[in-house]
Amino acid sequence: MGDLMKMGKLKWAGIAATMGMSCAAQAVELIPVQDFVKHPTYSSVKISPNGEYLAMTVDRGDQDVLTVLRTKDLSIVKVNQLPEEKSVGSFYWTSPDRLLFNSIKKIGSYARPFGTGEWYAVNADGSQPRPLIFYGTRDATQRGKQVGNESFGLLDTLKNDPDNVMMTANYQRSSTGAGTEIVLMDTLSGRRKSLARAPRDDCGIALDAKKEPRFAVCYDRYDEEGNFSDAHNEVYRRDESGKWTLINSSKSSGKRIDILGSAEDGTVYATQGDGKKPSAFGTLNTADGSFTVLHQDPVSEISTLIQAADGETVIATVTEAGAPQVKLINEEHPDAELYASLAAAFPGQFVDFASATQDGKKIVVSVRSDANPGELYLYDRDTGKARFLMKNRQWIDASKMASVKPISFKSRDGLTIYGYLTIPNGSDGKNLPMIVNVHGGPMGPRDNWGFQFENQMFANRGYAVLQVNYRGSGGFGKAFEEMAYGQWAEGIMNDVLDGTHWAIQQGYANKDRICIYGGSFGGYASMMAPAREPGLYKCAFGYVGNYSAAIQMKLSDTSKREDGMKYLIRAYGSTKAEQDAMSPINHVDKLKLPIYLAAGARDARCPPEHTEAMAKALTAAGNPPVGVIIQSGEGHGFYKEENNLNLYTKMLEFFNQNIGGNVTVGSPQKSQ
Repeated sequence: MGDLMKMGKLKWAGIAATMGMSCAAQAVELIPVQDFVKHPTYSSVKISPNGEYLAMTVDRGDQDVLTVLRTKDLSIVKVNQLPEEKSVGSFYWTSPDRLLFNSIKKIGSYARPFGTGEWYAVNADGSQPRPLIFYGTRDATQRGKQVGNESFGLLDTLKNDPDNVMMTANYQRSSTGAGTEIVLMDTLSGRRKSLARAPRDDCGIALDAKKEPRFAVCYDRYDEEGNFSDAHNEVYRRDESGKWTLINSSKSSGKRIDILGSAEDGTVYATQGDGKKPSAFGTLNTADGSFTVLHQDPVSEISTLIQAADGETVIATVTEAGAPQVKLINEEHPDAELYASLAAAFPGQFVDFASATQDGKKIVVSVRSDANPGELYLYDRDTGKARFLMKNRQWIDASKMASVKPISFKSRDGLTIYGYLTIPNGSDGKNLPMIVNVHGGPMGPRDNWGFQFENQMFANRGYAVLQVNYRGSGGFGKAFEEMAYGQWAEGIMNDVLDGTHWAIQQGYANKDRICIYGGSFGGYASMMAPAREPGLYKCAFGYVGNYSAAIQMKLSDTSKREDGMKYLIRAYGSTKAEQDAMSPINHVDKLKLPIYLAAGARDARCPPEHTEAMAKALTAAGNPPVGVIIQSGEGHGFYKEENNLNLYTKMLEFFNQNIGGNVTVGSPQKSQ
């Protein structure tokens, strides 16, 4: 895990120290595009409570299935596939041989899938499959499972109860508020029993150590000016009689508390923040409401909690301003020592406990890095040995992948911006052709350290890749995220442009061989940044991009919701003049560089009308796109391997024509 620094006892596990780059130029094997766009072997893996089975979601492009393997030999027991192109979303073991899962619809690789609201249960061997919650008309025997406007989420699997789980049910009470109820659900019959209701609208409910609904964290959807925001919240405690008492209001205390859950010993985990800086992680004293800080990073939010084998006790926190930094916060726990030992066995990689058996004797350990797409091991506490299980992309050779270097620089207004620079394998990292790959969002999403197939594919062709976590990116505190509102064309673009200049000044990038690319908001940036500073980029590729405020506010799925429209108005501005100034389509006269556009024909988030209108405007301005892809059957980001093969082959050819020089594109043939 890189440097394991001791502060008294072991406290920190840092990755960044192992990220040196080779200074000697070497011949690099050209890897087929197909190997990069091929779907990974698994998405998520969980071991059954008794260790007999492994369940995993497997990506088949536009549909994910739930596969059950026998742990001892990884033989397939059952593949669960839903009808009507529905995908398996979240899944949970509710007993040693029964699984609960929900269904989702995938709408594009750049958009979070939306839940259908349906829940199912099935035994590991495929027997006793049951729909438990669904919409629409059913026969009389199934009406108890039919729901109307409620949506359900799992709260707890109740590991000592093999028959029931605890669910949250949310139901819309008005256009601006939703109620919350906790129900006990039988995983065979689907029968539900109400246990508690939230004290007000827009709440989440957390359990105590005895699995009683004990805390409610409730949010205000709008700030004092009526802007869409979740800046304020309230925390309530429920007593044995069912009465709720307010124990904290961020409006009065200035402290926003979020309750994350409880451990078996009664410890209540929470975060506390001022709504501006990154929140602190710690414990909450439920008697007096006081908060004890266990860890707070001045730059980064807590991105991940590493839990002990019991699935409840937190042993470490993870922050990601750059590469993941792991801090052990419960050093006396035996699993903390085990974690430190496993982390030391995989230097330079991020190690996590993916799941464990109920007795904690077998733990599925996940290992990944910037060059390693991921692999799984099964640690046996009795033998003290870890058995290799599988690789996420076994066809990828990590030793041939590029390194990802965490970076930071000052934007023109003095704000520190963090990001990543991918350096081709075998390169000295100097004077390289570079692609600026801008992430989507802009508010909330971010780039992370780790294996990213696009960037590795670009680097394999000889390009450095710059990623910028511009203002508005998630993970750096609420104030940093909210800097994006009204600043799409100015503040955010300044960060992207200043990052590009930083890479040139540091000697990484050849100033005459830089292109910009991105999907979703990244597509927006691929047009707006060159318009802001003509001549800096030699080409631009916009993918499923948002180029017109008028189109987005009329045709996107975001515009169909009241809170969605409030968000768009706050993001773009309330006047037509503000919205027009924010739209790249109105700046085509400044775009003199070669441009390529691609979109999904079924994209609801950034409809293909954006791409069609942008192509038309560029043509009218005398700079028609080099190419336009409107891919049938695809949404907000492509899923199908054949469509991605076509997309990235053309994209690489485009980059090669404009900044490639001696960079070889290679052929898209399938690997043997």
